[in-house]
Amino acid sequence: MKQADARAKAGERWRESDYVFTTRTGRPVEPRNVYRSFTRVAESAGLRVIRLHDARHGTATLLTAAGVAPRVVMEILGHSQISITMDVYTHVVQDTQREAMSHMDRLLRTRRPGRE
Repeated sequence: MKQADARAKAGERWRESDYVFTTRTGRPVEPRNVYRSFTRVAESAGLRVIRLHDARHGTATLLTAAGVAPRVVMEILGHSQISITMDVYTHVVQDTQREAMSHMDRLLRTRRPGRE
């Protein structure tokens, strides 16, 4: 909806593209400008400025740790193959699996024989 509004305001200056995030005239956003905006938002929120790649990695790590399916994480990151996602984030999946097994162990230890 925002892009449709920008398209209407730009009129003949609008340049159609397949990008979701564009300038006010439909052109691709320059990476330097994305980072400047990211830095400005982080600083105004009182957050430490990090590289965008680190924010991307952190997002993927949190999604994986939260149990989001690896294929979904792959699609969000834009990886072309699941193996790329799994190679990078396997440690998170393994940690999550260990935690799940720990919960299962705890549940099984607290069960009393003969009770369901």
